[in-house]
Amino acid sequence: MFKTAFYLLLTCIAAIETTAQSFKSLPSIEQKMVDRGLVDIQKMDPDISVELKYSTTDNFIGRDVYGELTRAYLQPEMAKRLAKASALLKKAKPGYRLLVYDAARPNSAQYDLWNALDHLKIPARSKTQYVADPKIGSNHNFGCAIDLTVTDEKGIPLDMGTKFDFFGPLAYPRSEQEMLKKGKLTAKQIENRQLLRKVMTQGGFKVNTTEWWHFDGMSKAQARAKYGMIP
Repeated sequence: MFKTAFYLLLTCIAAIETTAQSFKSLPSIEQKMVDRGLVDIQKMDPDISVELKYSTTDNFIGRDVYGELTRAYLQPEMAKRLAKASALLKKAKPGYRLLVYDAARPNSAQYDLWNALDHLKIPARSKTQYVADPKIGSNHNFGCAIDLTVTDEKGIPLDMGTKFDFFGPLAYPRSEQEMLKKGKLTAKQIENRQLLRKVMTQGGFKVNTTEWWHFDGMSKAQARAKYGMIP
């Protein structure tokens, strides 16, 4: 009798903890996204993997920029397009998945990335080639851009020839044929990039000419007019 009551008590406690967890408030940085109407992309498509690089130290700054932000958010329209790209990838390559490195980004974090370029000794005239001026904003700051790659059946990212956030021509889609001729990229690496580009463009995104991982859902002017910047 005592054991039965004890186990019943444990069950009730577990249920209370589960309920409390479900009502736990989001981190303020995520709540900011939700309040502006953005959606968690994994709720749109649970098969999409997320590893926000700016929530880790594995980025060009070498430190965590996002803090409590670990989920990827986009404007609903953009999330639907990403889900479409994900479905196209799964159809073309069963077992392959999209892996998101960055999505919606508060403008406050944009300043961190911008200022970090000074420490990397990037010339002022070249800074906007790598990071958008925070005064103007990046499409990430409107929830209309996505950084991502493709993983294989084992969940391993495909070889794209460079890491995410690599600065230089090796990362430029527009320079791939030149890099191939010079032996700096392989045909397989370019093929992997083309797979990513194919599903993303068919999903409704546009290619960035200097970053193989970056895709835009609309122009910055359109995003600013339609959605406004995430502070």
